Amino acid sequence: MGETRLQMETSLSLRILVVEDSEDDAMLLIRSLRKGGLEAEFRVVDSEASIQEALHHDNWDIIITDHVLPGFSSFSVLQLARQVCPDLPVIIVSGLIGEEEAVRAMKGGAQDYIMKGNTARLIPAIQRELQEARVRREKRTAESTLEHLAYHDSLTGLVNRREFERRLSLTIEETHSTGENHALLFLDLDQFKVVNDTCGHFAGDELLKQLSAHMKRFIRTDDTFARVGGDEFGILLRGCDLLHARDIAEKLCEEVREFRFIWQEKMFSVSLSVGMAEISRKTRSSGEVLSQADLACYAAKDRGRDNVQLFQATDQDMRRRKSDMDWFGRLQEALRSDVNHFVLYYQQMLGLASKGRGSFHTEFLLRLEYDGSLIPPGAFIPGAERFGLMPRIDRRVIELAFEAIKASGSSGESGNTYFINLSGSSLSDEGLYRYIRDKAGEHGILPSSICFEITETSAISNLNETIGFIEKLRADGFKFALDDFGSGMSSFSYLKALPIDYLKIDGGFVRNMLEDPVDYGIVDACNRIAHAAGLETIAEFVENDSIKDALVDLGVDYAQGYGIRKPMPLPIVER
Repeated sequence: MGETRLQMETSLSLRILVVEDSEDDAMLLIRSLRKGGLEAEFRVVDSEASIQEALHHDNWDIIITDHVLPGFSSFSVLQLARQVCPDLPVIIVSGLIGEEEAVRAMKGGAQDYIMKGNTARLIPAIQRELQEARVRREKRTAESTLEHLAYHDSLTGLVNRREFERRLSLTIEETHSTGENHALLFLDLDQFKVVNDTCGHFAGDELLKQLSAHMKRFIRTDDTFARVGGDEFGILLRGCDLLHARDIAEKLCEEVREFRFIWQEKMFSVSLSVGMAEISRKTRSSGEVLSQADLACYAAKDRGRDNVQLFQATDQDMRRRKSDMDWFGRLQEALRSDVNHFVLYYQQMLGLASKGRGSFHTEFLLRLEYDGSLIPPGAFIPGAERFGLMPRIDRRVIELAFEAIKASGSSGESGNTYFINLSGSSLSDEGLYRYIRDKAGEHGILPSSICFEITETSAISNLNETIGFIEKLRADGFKFALDDFGSGMSSFSYLKALPIDYLKIDGGFVRNMLEDPVDYGIVDACNRIAHAAGLETIAEFVENDSIKDALVDLGVDYAQGYGIRKPMPLPIVER
């Protein structure tokens, strides 16, 4: 009979494909459905070719099919439907299907079978199967969404870090087999924090979406573009030499530089810092090459931002950054551990002037216990400062120092002075003042026995904040010393403003004062000006008796160094 399209007035979007070779049976079926109140659009087909055409070019809600048709059967209809739309329900309406055939059809995917003489069951069956099909589609959509989210970033739609590292690992394995080299780019937005702080996180999220879509236009289809951090992106350039990779990286820098982001009538510009690393047979793991690209990216930032840097193992800046990053991980582990990996030593000072003789002055010095060795602070403090761990470490040192003072039995007796170093970043720690007061009360520490040391550089870098912090603690009785003084002669002017008690003369001048007249003069000037300001002075790096005698002649109050006492492990033993 060919094809017949029967369309009715409908208030629903229901569309039914009828597979039937008898026009009379098709019309009877449709009239029965209409009589039952079902409004829909119908299309009648009667061959495999017409079924395929209908399935590929239109969307259907349900198929109603006869069982026996010229040259094929309902099993063929089921097979065609599953190939095109697995969730499309199929109901068999036939007068010639036996029970065994019906069971076989149900196993093959049919949702129901109804005898042609019993069409009263058809409308309830259609309603039931449409509901179940909707549930199946929603479940499949949810599963598909979850699968997508497992491998993609929810904000930008780019590949996420986990999937990026998986593809990177596969590429490295392939490189070991084929010898083909690839390149990795690590991208970091330079002014992203400005947008976040000025306009909020919604604006920051919108910037990331717009920029990632813009940059994606310049990424080759075979490459992988991923969001690997807050404002960090990674690009895996397959089969790409470093020369071509640099061209791509510089093109991205140019495009981002010219990009303008507008939010609530404010316009912002950003830039990229890009680190590059080569993937070759020498590459051992995804973690290694990611670390290399990350280090190169940090170098790009350190060298002015908005530029591209290639990782080179011989580059001193990158080697130093690598050391800092290694210590960052170790320090985080030490701070999280239930076992205390931070160890305090102490180094006593010697009173040179008459008022200092007989008093007990000592400085707590930090060590890190790692792999059975004691690591000096010069090895790990730069990394801790770079990655913002010093406020946490300072708190740990304060607690250990107060515990040691309490354990010594003196509990901070009058006349004893214990020096504890504070980093510059701790001076802006809003909770540190309360922490010090609480810990001092908990351990019964006399505030006047504690002197906190801050370096000249950290004090001057944020003078008002430093002064406020010092004044609050000095009001409670705590003392302060300015460490490493003299490295910049312009800093003399700050002595009037800083409310401190001690001035520690930079050991670099003290160590050479007998060989260098200029160093001698600087030590003398520091001592005189400090005394004029009502401060007591401490000379660092006193390594022999000759230097000590010269300091006595100058009138310096205290001496500290290996020529006086070497650092010793706790417990403190008073002289």
